[in-house]
Amino acid sequence: MSKTYETVIGLEVHVELATKTKIFCGCSTAFGGAPNTHTCPVCTGMPGSLPVLNRQVVEYAMAVGIATNCNITRHTKFDRKNYFYPDNPQNYQISQLYLPICRDGGVEIETAAGKKTVGIHEIHMEEDAGKLVHDEWEDVSIVDYNRSGVPLIEIVSEPDMRSADEVIAYLEKLRMIIQYLGASDCKLNEGSMRADVNLSVREAGAKEFGTRTEMKNLNSFKAIARAIEGERARQIELLEEGKKVVQETRRWDDNKEYSYAMRSKEDAQDYRYFPEPDLVPVVISDEWIEQIRARQPELRTEKLERYCREFDLPRYDAELITGHKKFADLFEAATELCKKPKKVSNWIMVETMRLLKENAMDPEDITFSPVNLAKLIDLADSGAITNTVAKEVFELIFKEDIDPERYVEEKGLKTVNDEGALRAAVEQVIKDNPQSVEDYRGGKEKAIGFLVGQTMKAMKGKANPGMVNQLLKELL
Repeated sequence: MSKTYETVIGLEVHVELATKTKIFCGCSTAFGGAPNTHTCPVCTGMPGSLPVLNRQVVEYAMAVGIATNCNITRHTKFDRKNYFYPDNPQNYQISQLYLPICRDGGVEIETAAGKKTVGIHEIHMEEDAGKLVHDEWEDVSIVDYNRSGVPLIEIVSEPDMRSADEVIAYLEKLRMIIQYLGASDCKLNEGSMRADVNLSVREAGAKEFGTRTEMKNLNSFKAIARAIEGERARQIELLEEGKKVVQETRRWDDNKEYSYAMRSKEDAQDYRYFPEPDLVPVVISDEWIEQIRARQPELRTEKLERYCREFDLPRYDAELITGHKKFADLFEAATELCKKPKKVSNWIMVETMRLLKENAMDPEDITFSPVNLAKLIDLADSGAITNTVAKEVFELIFKEDIDPERYVEEKGLKTVNDEGALRAAVEQVIKDNPQSVEDYRGGKEKAIGFLVGQTMKAMKGKANPGMVNQLLKELL
């Protein structure tokens, strides 16, 4: 009889915070930029330079902690984590080990089996390392310190997840909370959200955890799901063969769908942590926590309820729209302008989502303004343009954020309501399609649809469909 196995998963999620400047100096945190241009003596680890803590980092960390139901540590401090690596210019990283800023929280996720809470062990603040660029051609590694000193929070979960689906639900929930707070854009492809997966398997019903491995290099939700399935299968195969799982760090290669051992953690590395001597402890008062709590924006759950109540949106619409902060912002701003919530939600759910999918874009990549969406909705709603024209114009708004009013005017796309012009077009269509006319007169109601279509085609989609229908019936 074959054994059944249970997967046990915990995550360490690193999130780059959306501050304008780095955690301990005034250099820019902007993504991109020529190598080593966002640097100074502090973030390149020059001797004698001193760090100064960025207050905004502490506030973002507290905001995430409050939103994930953590306790905020009133007396928190930084520690030095010592290790030697070329992208780590001081040969240590300033992090938090003994007194992390947030502890003992949790978030609720929806799973196939219902709701479940994933515990958060702690959230701590730290600085990011630089980036090594490996040049295969020259066979050298070069280092870019632009990312060195960019503020991070590391969110360490409890080992509460049991499947790839639960992990993705947890990550999506975290990403949504953090984006709503404005604490980070959480773009996995730019590395502003990165997850390391700790995974072990054990026989179902066993009390003890199995030996865990840690997987790195995961930069999309799909890669994370594949890596979990791959590592689970690898560990079960080892156990089935009577072999041992080795505690180690592994690197996932998403192209080959296989993980490679990077370094053994049998004798877990000793980072020789000690309190950071160049920074004073941070004392967090109750007033400061209350200030942050009072500034917390409306998060998804409250938004969802409000959209159903205030805008009378169907729950399905509200769930889709609030699923991304970008959609919610767009929806609220456009609705404010045109006062047609259901129409705005339809344009976001149908056309916007279709174009995002076709162009392999994320909602965060939307560049068009709510002003132009609202103008388009007003034009279509008043009958000034037909639905066909509206869809064509929207594609241009989506790509280039054009002003629909000006564009419709310039291109002469307004709906033709001129009865004389329409009557002439309808008469011509009737003359050109004797078979359909005969079908209609013979009682085939559907034949009129074909004639409407032909008239619209003749009028380049600009005819008022209601008038075309009326004229056809009259002339037939």
